[in-house]
Amino acid sequence: MKRLIVFDLDGTLAESKSPLDAEMGALLIRLLGIVKVAIISGGAWPQFKAQLLPHLGTGDLLRNLSLLPTCGTRFYRYDGAWAQSYAEDIAPDDRRTIVRAVTLALDRADLRPDRHWGELIEDRGSQITLSALGQQAPLAEKAAWDPDFAKRRQIVSILAPMIPDFSIQMGGATSIDITRKGIDKAYGIGKLHDLLGIAITDMIFVGDALFPGGNDFPAKRTGVLTIAVRDTEETKRVIEAIAGCLESVDQA
Repeated sequence: MKRLIVFDLDGTLAESKSPLDAEMGALLIRLLGIVKVAIISGGAWPQFKAQLLPHLGTGDLLRNLSLLPTCGTRFYRYDGAWAQSYAEDIAPDDRRTIVRAVTLALDRADLRPDRHWGELIEDRGSQITLSALGQQAPLAEKAAWDPDFAKRRQIVSILAPMIPDFSIQMGGATSIDITRKGIDKAYGIGKLHDLLGIAITDMIFVGDALFPGGNDFPAKRTGVLTIAVRDTEETKRVIEAIAGCLESVDQA
């Protein structure tokens, strides 16, 4: 029986940088009443607090929820309040080196946008993220910019030789995430195993970027059962199916 369901956030549980809708919030609350849940995202902790937590209510159900921002480089658990269990920060000099490299790669690819909404490159401490149209870009603009990931693959091909000691993954609608080598969603799943004491064979991972180069793809290295989804609507059907199966087991 599966004991932990792990989700990506943007593109899986919610539209990019957008709040959960009411149906998704209700489905996650239902799931939290049955099984432990974890959410691993390239987004930073403030994004979790704005995008996710207001839609999950309060109380003891949250003890079943683990949150791993910035691709698993940080870990938060609830015990009456949210507390950070660890942070895998990048050294300040290395962060500056990465920011310079991302800036150069964006220009060499000739993909710096004529218009953008908010920061293009964000230093999240444990992760540097390029949001190619800016952090606050409208959903329609983001969805149209790189639907086949071709633009981001071009940037990554230029960037990778410049920072060989770091991990580079693509996620969301316009993002490229850079972390310390080996610190990615596979690392996050390993930490879930260590901190929760749950075998990886007792987990399911659900994400929309499980293809090579996608920021969900490292999860596959762990051997966890993975379910690839196209969008949030497909995720809702997956949650319904998982919840129904687990509820039927409990009633047997």
